[in-house]
Amino acid sequence: MKVTIVGTGYVGLVTGACLAETGAIVNCIDVDASKIDKLKDGIIPIYEPGLEDLVKRNSEKERLFFSTKLADNVNGSDAIFIAVGTPPDEDGSADLQYVLAVAREIGRALEQYTVVVTKSTVPVGTSKKVKQALQEELDKRNVQVKFDVASNPEFLKEGNAIDDFLKPDRIVVGVESEDAEKTLSRLYKPFVLNNHPLIFMDITSAELTKYAANSMLATKISFINDIANLCERVGADINAVRRGITTDSRIGNKFLYPGVGYGGSCFPKDVQALVRTAREYKYEMRILQAVEDVNYDQKIVLFNKISNYFGGNLNGKTITLWGLSFKPGTDDMREAPSLVIIKKLLDAGAKVKAYDPVAMHETHRIIGDTIEYSTDQYEATINSDALALVTEWIEFRMPNFKVLNKLMNNKVIFDGRNIYEPEEVKENGFEYFSIGRKTLS
Repeated sequence: MKVTIVGTGYVGLVTGACLAETGAIVNCIDVDASKIDKLKDGIIPIYEPGLEDLVKRNSEKERLFFSTKLADNVNGSDAIFIAVGTPPDEDGSADLQYVLAVAREIGRALEQYTVVVTKSTVPVGTSKKVKQALQEELDKRNVQVKFDVASNPEFLKEGNAIDDFLKPDRIVVGVESEDAEKTLSRLYKPFVLNNHPLIFMDITSAELTKYAANSMLATKISFINDIANLCERVGADINAVRRGITTDSRIGNKFLYPGVGYGGSCFPKDVQALVRTAREYKYEMRILQAVEDVNYDQKIVLFNKISNYFGGNLNGKTITLWGLSFKPGTDDMREAPSLVIIKKLLDAGAKVKAYDPVAMHETHRIIGDTIEYSTDQYEATINSDALALVTEWIEFRMPNFKVLNKLMNNKVIFDGRNIYEPEEVKENGFEYFSIGRKTLS
């Protein structure tokens, strides 16, 4: 099968490389000529484990190609996936200008049947707008060409996207015709052979499924953070409470880890978009509004702990952050809690030093030289007054406390992910503050 992917961001590039891995001939299209040139040279614009090797292998086998010319790849494609960005507007709604621009460009070139698939995360009703935009271009040309639209939301976890695509929990596809279902059944046949469920439904339900799934996961995160904050006030231990509730099979243990809030490209945007969509239909998503409010407050919990420790006076203090990306396994800084913490610390007069295995370049692109970037985790703690663990990268899990003792001015650790054992930290001479657990000093 021949597939065209429009957009070489996180979703588009992973989708294209993985479909090529199953044997499809894939053309990835992007308007950014510089990005396309780099991809042709094997230079990947994002950090995702395994993606570089996948792109290189399938490019060498001539199954994966890169181009800036969508019109040249429209005809002959069994399916065209729209995987461009849908950034949130100021009111929280998804900006569909890029999605609809692609639909119109397809309409200007289309001469034979294809299935146009929205892969971008889009609100309910987007596929109807895509269909209308495409049909309008055909009408302008006074031609009649059969086409179908479909919705195929992605459920990729950054840092584990390749496995998520090749070994999915499920594949959700919204269609409105037998032809579209037949085409996409052929495309995803390699996954069905491995017993991964391929779920067909109507397009509106498919569009809503993506938002509902991410909003449910965001709800679990905000819920456990809310409980953790209560634990601190009543003297309970969130780790014990978590073990007590997650052994219930109805609840499970995923996404129930207390921390400094969620970030990234999906959860914040999708929660806001679903709240906005509901309002357009005169309905208030009261739970999701609370989820968003809790998450906003959670991003400043670690700052508040640091500020309270120093009596509200952080002027001239040096605070070290371990971890900057919104989660380990990615350089994604979108909606990262670290950015909120950094701003609060700088506004309070503190100096910030930081180390992250992969996200410092992206952080520098966003906030420049407002903080000091270190070459390793221990260099970042030299003459530091406090260490704050923000992102739970593996290399931070077993710190050398003897080295930290020698390097830091003040022996205090603020653990925003609860990865350390309080007793061990105390035995090594440090005061310790975490999320939802008793303070040891």
